[in-house]
Amino acid sequence: MAGYEQLDVWQKSMGLVTEVYVLVKLLPKEETYALSDQMRRSAVSVPSNIAEGSSRNSKKEFVQFLYISLGSLCELETQLLISKNIGYIQDITSIQTKTLQIKKMLNALITSIKKSI
Repeated sequence: MAGYEQLDVWQKSMGLVTEVYVLVKLLPKEETYALSDQMRRSAVSVPSNIAEGSSRNSKKEFVQFLYISLGSLCELETQLLISKNIGYIQDITSIQTKTLQIKKMLNALITSIKKSI
């Protein structure tokens, strides 16, 4: 398998991290160590686990790390909805579209790898 840097899902998730870092700057200062920190950590976890999993000894381990990435992505989606519901961020449509696309890509990669095990 090619290096993780060549994976479209890793590249897209790296772009998502950048977008989340820009977005959390819109949150109030009192959220610096709470919601915004959680959002950054969730976003960073997605490409990080793809990278870590790709270096593991087996495809089964890689799949496990992809599931962790998927979980982190779902955490981020929840945190975005909380931010919107509280009124911190008005429009999350663009970033929701990206998270959905990455979620589909992760699921497709998991399915593909599981078929080859």
